[in-house]
Amino acid sequence: MPRQDTPGPTRPGPPPTAVCVGESMAVLLPDRPGPLESVESFRLSVGGAESNVAGALAAHGVPTAWISRVGDDGFGRRLLTEVAARGVDVSAVAVDPHRPTGVYLKEVGGTTGDRHDLGPGRSRLHYHRRGSAAAALSPDLLADPAAAALLAGARLLHLSGITAALSDGCLALLRALLADRRPGRLVSFDLNWRPSLWRDRDPAVLPPLLDAADLLLLGADEAEAAFGTGDPAALRRRFPAPATVVVKDAARQVTALERDGTAVTEPALAVEVVEATGAGDAFAAGYLAGTVRGLDQRRRLRLGHLSAACALTAHGDQAELPDAAVVAALLDASPAAWAATRVTAAGITGPGLPTSRAGDRTPPADASSPPTAPAPSSDPAPSADRARAQ
Repeated sequence: MPRQDTPGPTRPGPPPTAVCVGESMAVLLPDRPGPLESVESFRLSVGGAESNVAGALAAHGVPTAWISRVGDDGFGRRLLTEVAARGVDVSAVAVDPHRPTGVYLKEVGGTTGDRHDLGPGRSRLHYHRRGSAAAALSPDLLADPAAAALLAGARLLHLSGITAALSDGCLALLRALLADRRPGRLVSFDLNWRPSLWRDRDPAVLPPLLDAADLLLLGADEAEAAFGTGDPAALRRRFPAPATVVVKDAARQVTALERDGTAVTEPALAVEVVEATGAGDAFAAGYLAGTVRGLDQRRRLRLGHLSAACALTAHGDQAELPDAAVVAALLDASPAAWAATRVTAAGITGPGLPTSRAGDRTPPADASSPPTAPAPSSDPAPSADRARAQ
């Protein structure tokens, strides 16, 4: 498996605590809202569930690496540069000389009045990923020295159902990673249901993968589509093995259910949505960062909500987080103060915030301490002018 001759930029400091494995792509962002036929030009960016989570984890202060494959092309070089610029270690990303980097186009709704306009706050992704470099991921990755070293040292491994749908080799890689249980390493798995990816593949392979994780992240709407139910208690019974099952009820609330029957539900924040894409990945990163930091369940859920809220008020898949004082105040806020908090593109307001810092969005305090050992055990929120973050 070829890897770039010169390793990509890596995050300075300690070796990665977290490793995210999976596909990312070049993204073409329109210069205006409205249907694609009205767009005059596109801006190049990058995106993808696993690299989004990796970048957001790094923003939360968790040293993180992303492992994948990209093509030996301009899109692949741009992807490596941008993900590395987010503070993510990309040294184990392979560059494939024969396959291209995947691409998707984003369509953003507006108020044009055109019957094909998705409407304000809504977006749609158009994928061109068949035969991509990432689709060639396979268990061969485990023999690559750079990837093997990162995986061996990871205290948190994050995977998603997108990878399982890309190819037989990708599915085999997930099975191999989930079978490689290591003491002190937490494996999280986000369903990330993408119906279009499963049209020519059998989604029956998914349940055993999900049930093999330590921490399972599910969108209620995704689970309803994939498994016939979005009810948290029913999903906890459907997947009995993970230590924790987290069910995201879109803009309303999120519930974390432990294997022993304990359940914690936390309402979402009030948000003025700019764009919904990336909110699910941001929630996952916030929740995982809280896990790494050893926060209690309610604070983990709140950190996920806050991370998702920031993504909902930003264009693109990555958002700037509030500073450490604001984060700490919100994690410790009373239920009433939490419910009264509002997140907009201009900042965050609420009765529980430090007055002089409420609107700030700067990197939080370092959260790089390793996660507690596991117990034996990006999709976007619905669009609306005003919503609650997933």
